[in-house]
Amino acid sequence: MSKILIISTAHDALGNTGNKTGVWLEELAEPYYTLTDAGHEVAIASIGGAPIPIDPNSEPEQDDSSEAARRFKGDNAAMALLQAPANLSDQKAAEYDAVFIPGGHGAVWDLASSEEVAVTLAKAWEAEKIIASVCHGPAALVGVEVQGRPLVQGMKVSAFTDAEEKAMGLEEVVPFLLETRLRELGAEFQPGDNFQPKAVADGRLITGQNPSSSKEVASLLADRLG
Repeated sequence: MSKILIISTAHDALGNTGNKTGVWLEELAEPYYTLTDAGHEVAIASIGGAPIPIDPNSEPEQDDSSEAARRFKGDNAAMALLQAPANLSDQKAAEYDAVFIPGGHGAVWDLASSEEVAVTLAKAWEAEKIIASVCHGPAALVGVEVQGRPLVQGMKVSAFTDAEEKAMGLEEVVPFLLETRLRELGAEFQPGDNFQPKAVADGRLITGQNPSSSKEVASLLADRLG
C-alpha cells in the first residue's frame, strides 16, 4: 500500500470580512476515505502543525454536504487529526508516494505564500511523486519551481475559476484570483462549467476545479497509486 501526505490550510480568516474560512471539508474527506478505505496510509499536516479549521459553509449541516464530509465529522479519530496535525517541517516528501492538497479559501493565504510548502512540493515532484489537489488547493502550486521554471508551466491544470470566485462575490476579498495566477505562470488552464465536476490529469499532476470535483480527483489519485 502507498503513503500519502495531505497538506491542509490552517488559515481561518476570510480576508477582512470578519467571516471564517479554513479547509473545505468535502475536499479533505473524499480523498481521505477513498485512500484509507483502500488500505493506503494517510498523514495530515499543516504549516507549523497548526490546528486545521473547517470552513463553516462546508459543515455537514449544509444540505449539499457530501456523505464523506458527514462521515468525517462523525469520525473521532479523523477529527483528532485536524486538532493535532503533523508539522509539515517534520515531513519528508521522498517518504511518500503522493501529496494531496485540499482547498478551502484559506489555502490562498497560507499555502500560496509559504516557501516551506513550495519547497516540499518541488522536492516531491523532483522525486517523481504524484501531486493532486482540488479547488483552491492548487494555490499551493503557485510558488513551486522545478529546474528554474514554474511547476505548472505547460501543464494542464484545473482549479477554482475566476467566474466561480466572482459568483461567490469574493473576487475582491481573496489576495489573488487563482485561475488568473495559474494562467500567468503558464498553466494550460482547463475550466469547466461553474460548480460542476471537472478533474484533469496531466502525468503526475492531478487537479480539480471545485468541491464537487473532489471525488473524481480522489479516484484519479487512487487509480494512479494502483
